Amino acid sequence: MAPAVYILGMLTSAACALLLWSGYRRGNKKLLLWSSLCFAGFSVTNLLVFVDLIIFPKQDLYVFRLAATAVSLGLLLYGLIWESNG
Repeated sequence: MAPAVYILGMLTSAACALLLWSGYRRGNKKLLLWSSLCFAGFSVTNLLVFVDLIIFPKQDLYVFRLAATAVSLGLLLYGLIWESNG
């Protein structure tokens, strides 16, 4: 059951990223761009969770998962700050 949850989380994050990206392309709002990049990073994070816990359970990818999440949130934070000043 756990692998299905990890895959569904990844697909949901990827779908959100694609929908936000298409919204950005239609309306050219920068916050949608930063949000789509954040959700793309969340999708990568969920993929790393799947790889870490299911495919290679003896390997520890925890630091990479945290780094992907930090970069994703950093992109969103940068977009929020940049848009508030613009």
